[in-house]
Amino acid sequence: MSFATSNTLLGLYQPKSQTARVVTAIAVAFLGSILLTLSAKINVPTWPVPVTLQTMAVAALAGALGARMGVATVALYLAQGLAGLPVFAGIGAGPAYLMGPTGGFILSWLPMAFIIGYAADKGLSRKVLPLFAVMAGAAMFGLAAGFVWLLALSGQAAWIDPSNPVVSAFRGAVQPFVVWDLVKMAFAALTVVSGWALLSRGK
Repeated sequence: MSFATSNTLLGLYQPKSQTARVVTAIAVAFLGSILLTLSAKINVPTWPVPVTLQTMAVAALAGALGARMGVATVALYLAQGLAGLPVFAGIGAGPAYLMGPTGGFILSWLPMAFIIGYAADKGLSRKVLPLFAVMAGAAMFGLAAGFVWLLALSGQAAWIDPSNPVVSAFRGAVQPFVVWDLVKMAFAALTVVSGWALLSRGK
């Protein structure tokens, strides 16, 4: 069983032994979850949704690992948070944290990792502009998912104006992050493509 295609950075160095592949996949997912945790702790504490480096980390990991391992890594990270480990931005954890205003954004990282990872599996991880376009689209999907989640919570969120929930939710938790996410996706795409340029020289 292959955990990554030859079009990904992980696939480039994937061991031949099946046992070694399993061990490598577990180690990579664990290290990836640590990277996601660290990226959560580097944040600008804006309210109600903080600006973190997590979307950049999700995009870079998916671009480097492919769909299978990208989704598996994000899933492991979410499982750690649900178990109560302090992996999210701030001090909260557990199911209650995911039911808060950032829950939609966080859960959207699973399909985001799949979209970007699938593109990487198809060979886009070596091309900056196509990879950036996919990452940007996936990031916009994440913002849309988070926006819908916020509207669903509008009756419980005091900062959302009940007389105009759509506009207040958009202005508070989507509009300020569009430019941030585009910049982060650009850095993620450059990181993955640069990784190819650097590591493929030794192959």
